[in-house]
Amino acid sequence: MSGPCHFVVFGALGHLVTTKLLPSLYHLELAGRLDEALGFVAFARRDWDTLRWRVHLNDVLAEQYGANLDKAAARRFVQRFEYVKGDYTNPAAYQHLLEQINTPRPGRCESVVFYLAIPPDDFIQVVRNLDEAGLNSVVGQHRIVVEKPFGTNLSSARALNAELHRHYREEQVFRIDHYLGKETVQNLLVFRFANSIIEPLWNRHYIDHVQITAAEESGIGERAGYFDHSGTLRDMVQSHLLQVLTLVAMEAPASLDADALRDEKVKVLRSIRKIPVDSLDDVALRAQYGAGEVNGAAVAAYRDEPGVPNDSNTESYAAIKFHVDNWRWQGVPFYLRSGKRLAARRTMVAIRFREPPHQLFCDTPCESMDPNWLVFAIQPEESIRFELYAREPGLSMTPRLLRIDTNYRAEHEQRLNAYATLLLDVIEGDRSLFIRFDEVEMAWQVIEPILEHWSQTSERLYTYAPGSWGPKETRVLFEKPNQSWRNEP
Repeated sequence: MSGPCHFVVFGALGHLVTTKLLPSLYHLELAGRLDEALGFVAFARRDWDTLRWRVHLNDVLAEQYGANLDKAAARRFVQRFEYVKGDYTNPAAYQHLLEQINTPRPGRCESVVFYLAIPPDDFIQVVRNLDEAGLNSVVGQHRIVVEKPFGTNLSSARALNAELHRHYREEQVFRIDHYLGKETVQNLLVFRFANSIIEPLWNRHYIDHVQITAAEESGIGERAGYFDHSGTLRDMVQSHLLQVLTLVAMEAPASLDADALRDEKVKVLRSIRKIPVDSLDDVALRAQYGAGEVNGAAVAAYRDEPGVPNDSNTESYAAIKFHVDNWRWQGVPFYLRSGKRLAARRTMVAIRFREPPHQLFCDTPCESMDPNWLVFAIQPEESIRFELYAREPGLSMTPRLLRIDTNYRAEHEQRLNAYATLLLDVIEGDRSLFIRFDEVEMAWQVIEPILEHWSQTSERLYTYAPGSWGPKETRVLFEKPNQSWRNEP
């Protein structure tokens, strides 16, 4: 794919664009990664012109970066933008967009990127309007970026995909999941496949179980309109956490080619064991946070949040046990959990190894030993921790736990927004970190039986205290008495 001439942002005044996309694109400008030929078009309903939009953009950058703003880079970045006023649901508005895109740009380029930072219900309408206006006439070149969620269930995901494919080929569609842009998530691939000492241990013979956690301290805030129709299972597990699971469990791809990488991820999703309906309550638990106090401040229960119906059964917490039925992982449980109003904001992958076959040191002052752990802290910490035993200094043969920590990033290295990596990949046409539709389809097939079961009953909807680590009932998920959630990286 050749480089794009224009990068069109639909919903340019929305929260996602203001807080994520614009700062990330500015970072690419600062790093010198934006070609001279690339121009941006902000498309939104507000009655502004380009001059007013550029004032807004300067304000956004000043708020984000303050004294650290590079004024020369910011000036170049702001000058790349034009503003087109229009309602993206109105086909007539696309003529103004077409006129702007037809404005000559310096350098040689052919394609356009269309970024849909809009509600998912409007995706199909925008795609149709682009087609009717002749804005996807360069087949194989134009790219369309679709934010999650990719449907609300399997049938809606297939309907959305069919509509996208009426107007774009699969290689033109970039389904973005910002978790795959996180450097510490990508580090899972490097850690696994760049270190020869890891591969012999990465299987059922040495790993007892895997935990994947995405915890948030905050409640739903003002997002009830979206969240109460989605819930944690759709919002976090179906997309983010299953993607992380595939990176932990996948086989080594033949190359880092986009399709080779995604082929291996799909194989993992296909290997996830189907859960019998009569076993769902034993392997998938949901809960809502109750009222309470966090850091000395009173917080409302989920059902008392603004916009949430008082009889809502939407889960703010979900915990599920999966098994990957293949040669490498047979018998190894994968425990996934995510929730709001938990004790800390924390995303991590914790891998517990099996205990030694014989305890030689049970008669020492160290009567029992915890198992070895390997923990990848993804956010807000970025680190890798390996817990091993060594001899304690002194006269006795007593084991002592050593924690080998390494920070992912050196002090002088800047933390990247996950979107910066993904946006650069869109511009360069690299689809490796984007989701192919068969991944979406398989993830929905994994999750949908749980969704259907929960939609048919209000039973077993547990409550947990805000500021805790979730409901105590999740204890039932674990297969051994000595297994429990790891809350600290």
